[in-house]
Amino acid sequence: MLGFPVALYDFDDGADSESCSNCRNCCRRSLADRAQSQTAIIMLPARGEDVDRILGLEMGADDYLAKPFNPRELLARINAVLRRQAAAYTASAIDGAIALAFLGWRIDFRLRELRNPAGARVAMTSAEFDLLRTFCERPGRVLSRDSLLDLTQGRNAGSFERSIDVLVSRIRRKIEADPQEATMIKTVRSGGYMFTPRVDAITIPAGN
Repeated sequence: MLGFPVALYDFDDGADSESCSNCRNCCRRSLADRAQSQTAIIMLPARGEDVDRILGLEMGADDYLAKPFNPRELLARINAVLRRQAAAYTASAIDGAIALAFLGWRIDFRLRELRNPAGARVAMTSAEFDLLRTFCERPGRVLSRDSLLDLTQGRNAGSFERSIDVLVSRIRRKIEADPQEATMIKTVRSGGYMFTPRVDAITIPAGN
């Protein structure tokens, strides 16, 4: 998961109170700086009526959770916001990328090859490459087997869900330190798989 900061704005008074006004000002400053900081904003007010939630989201908050709330729900919402931030960041970063890098590994789109942190080429089948590329382009997102089939092989290829499990197993043996205790491609129970490392785009410098 990419390390984006999260700002929690906690205020107790009504929408027209001085506290709320101060929160708005802080939120606006955060929004003004967000292009550089990538800060996610979650509001935690005492009021939870529809109009208040709409106002908070229109101000630019990424999420809005009225009190009282379960701390586990707040944690779940923070993680959801971070996943969205990571997905948006990566989608923007990979536009025009010739390769992606993660934990010292490099997957090259032009050469259709994978190189390990030592720079050695790792042999991969076309299907393995396509699946790893799909994971790298969507880090931090839970991807179901159905969606992975659609993104890699399509529904007209006579493919089936079990083929994804087989390919994931093969990829793990090639990139994981311990394939039995995978940390890069994690299995999500009843969900599918999630690629966890930070992914950086490699582009051709301007003028080349």
